[in-house]
Amino acid sequence: MKGFQENFMWGGAVAANQCEGAWNEGGKGLSVPDVDWHNPHLNRAGKRDEDSEMTSARLKELLAIDDDRQFPKRKGIDFYHTYKEDLKLMHELGLKCFRTSINWARIFPNGDDEKPNEEGLKFYDDLIDTIVGYGMEPIITLFHYELPLNLVTKYGGWKNRKLIDFFVKYCKVCFERYHNKVKYWILINQINLIYVESFNSLGILSDSVDNLEEAKYQAIHHQFVACSLATKAAREIDPSMKMGVMISDHNCYAETAKPEDVFYTYQKNQMSQMFYTDVRIRGAYPGYALRFFEDHDFHIEMREEDLEAIKKYTADFMAFSYYYTRLNSYEKNNKGLNDISKNPLLKASIWGWSIDPLGLRNSLNLYYDRYGVPMMIAENGLGALDELTADNKVHDDYRIDYLREHIKAMKEAIKDGVDLFAYCPWGPFDIVSCTTNEMSKRYGFVYVDIQDDGTGTGNRYKKDSFAWYQKVIATNGEEL
Repeated sequence: MKGFQENFMWGGAVAANQCEGAWNEGGKGLSVPDVDWHNPHLNRAGKRDEDSEMTSARLKELLAIDDDRQFPKRKGIDFYHTYKEDLKLMHELGLKCFRTSINWARIFPNGDDEKPNEEGLKFYDDLIDTIVGYGMEPIITLFHYELPLNLVTKYGGWKNRKLIDFFVKYCKVCFERYHNKVKYWILINQINLIYVESFNSLGILSDSVDNLEEAKYQAIHHQFVACSLATKAAREIDPSMKMGVMISDHNCYAETAKPEDVFYTYQKNQMSQMFYTDVRIRGAYPGYALRFFEDHDFHIEMREEDLEAIKKYTADFMAFSYYYTRLNSYEKNNKGLNDISKNPLLKASIWGWSIDPLGLRNSLNLYYDRYGVPMMIAENGLGALDELTADNKVHDDYRIDYLREHIKAMKEAIKDGVDLFAYCPWGPFDIVSCTTNEMSKRYGFVYVDIQDDGTGTGNRYKKDSFAWYQKVIATNGEEL
């Protein structure tokens, strides 16, 4: 195989909660990202947002703040009002596909509403029509952290089984409405990030449970069941639709050749990544996960009908985000699955994310060898502090270098035999950061003139990387 197939889908990816804004327009309800607070004194050196674990008291504090500027995702980049202009730019860029999410709280403002919000559906009618009208394949994520906040405060988040039915009902509405326009669906974004997105993804208030770690895995089980039942519904509505499972790939390397380091690293990769895709693609809980629960005295309620649904309604393709790899030592990194080290042999962004293109080829081979299903890279890119010059230019050669090397790695993986059908770099136009809630962490080919405090013109300016990626797409990856 020479390289990228003729119909390879070059794209870009965003999330509704990071770009749309309009947090209280169109009948939308309050969602978890609407209370994502920006720390103006943020320490960027690899530190996570301090609210990734949320308490009831902290949530009450955030809800009492009457200043939208402290919550950048409430405004985003105003994509809710500018999507036609932004998608026109993406068409000019040459994108073959565009990944975005539907904000659950726009469709069911409280999550448990009897009927969907028609005004929210009409927005997505037009958004998807615009994507399709510009010749781009829409790739729709149904849950990209946009959990209606009512499902947190009233039901306790995904640890409550009732969320299975609420999610499946929401999915059915979307499938029935858009099955003639949307073929590829990612049900839950980065389903494995329970250690750094547990409030965003699971909606669990840490002080509402006796054993937070156990509650997280109970919530994940409910997400597995919900995805399986949503897949069942999709196949009944339109069997041509494809359902994907998505994880965040952050493979660990063993720090040394010591057998303890090698095996402990393998175990960590199993439970932090492969566990989720094993369940959703292979259709059963793997033995190593059941042992993990037993060793930690976790009691996860799994009904017989849950396991039957998981077995029967598996994912059609695998998607993953890829930004960095990690290092693991049996002696130094023994405090849990997210206790890892940075690789001193690799350069890193100012946020501490290591740059490892070969790691992408490694992961593509690892997952394809394990599952043999079509693969999609749903996110990839370099967050950087871009500088807009006086003549409205951004000279981002560093981003071009990063993407070039990762695309080379993809091409080599395809030559290795991997069935890779789509590549969606993250944030093709600048959006609010998921992890740090800042605009300064920019990924785009298009600069959006909005600053961390919400000031700026909102104007869009093409970066140097815009013309470069445009040529990459036009030549199907031949000219890098």
